[in-house]
Amino acid sequence: MNFELNDDEKMLVETAQSFVKKESPVSRARKLRDDETGWDRAVWKKMGDLGWMSLPFPESVGGFGGSFADVSLIVDQLGTTLVPEPYVESVLLAGMAILRSGSAAQQERLLAPMIAGETSLALAALERTSRYDVTAVDTRAEKAGEGWTLKGEKYFVLNGHAADHLVVSARTSGKHGERNGISLFAVGKDAAGLKIQRVKMMDGRHAAIVTLEGAAGELLGAEGAAAPVLDEVMDLGAAAACAEGNGIMRTVLWMTVEYLRTREQFGVKIGTFQALQHRAVDMFIETELAKSTSILAAIKASAPADERAYEISKAKAQLTASGHFVVREGTQLHGGIGVTDEHDIGLYFKRMQMLGALHGDQDFHLQRFSSMPQFTAL
Repeated sequence: MNFELNDDEKMLVETAQSFVKKESPVSRARKLRDDETGWDRAVWKKMGDLGWMSLPFPESVGGFGGSFADVSLIVDQLGTTLVPEPYVESVLLAGMAILRSGSAAQQERLLAPMIAGETSLALAALERTSRYDVTAVDTRAEKAGEGWTLKGEKYFVLNGHAADHLVVSARTSGKHGERNGISLFAVGKDAAGLKIQRVKMMDGRHAAIVTLEGAAGELLGAEGAAAPVLDEVMDLGAAAACAEGNGIMRTVLWMTVEYLRTREQFGVKIGTFQALQHRAVDMFIETELAKSTSILAAIKASAPADERAYEISKAKAQLTASGHFVVREGTQLHGGIGVTDEHDIGLYFKRMQMLGALHGDQDFHLQRFSSMPQFTAL
């Protein structure tokens, strides 16, 4: 199989490389840790103007009609400078949930402004006891005239503090843990009965605890049929974490090699010490290993559910193992300065810890991977 990029893909990568270096260097991510929003709507609009948000959506809703593999090239570059804008949260999580569930009118109203970079979205799917199980839903939706009202709490809602619309999972029937009976609802940020508590994550970015106390919600798609949609978007989130992790690992490897080449101790460059060279080589091997599994996961993102889940779980488990190794080694090889907040490598370290936990941690994906027929047949 040929993994070389074609001319269009090369142009996409070059544009993204130029953009992140010019518009969002690491210093910007450091500064925005103390901002209430945590990202800049002006930069978000520029990303929309470049057409990045349109990539995975069909032309019928104003999209480009591209693939997840195209999106992964963008997300990889976002990882190199820790760009904080909610690209994955808006486009792949909430955006794809709306595309898979909403009517044509709902798609036009909710997706078109997001694709243009004028609004952002968030997916509120997890609850206090959910862990990574999208069927562990206790939030309830009840009929209220021609509409619905929602009651419950959602936790760890990425971009939930800043989103213009939330896509909320709630039960219209059934009980906790059952796949049937879960529906999706669009809730505006100003809806009565909606309370949002902003929380800061360990990497400096923000999420939200969302409380719904009779908030009005607009049903997206068929009632009770959202479980497969949630499965898909959570897989896309995991695959995107792998792509972003690739950018982080590659950057940390480059930073570490440059440090080894320039730092002097005992009158010589520390990169001349063979023991440190071996550790740098181990970082390179792990970076390439995670990259290869991530590429396959990106290709299989549009495959049937079992095939998609198998490859994405494989890649996510590998990202967690390889990613943690690379950022840990990079931090240690930088010595004492590597553990200070003043050095950028700590920002990459913290973001990698978050990526390891997002959309299923290593234990979750190893368990899912090992339980699938493709694995048990080996």
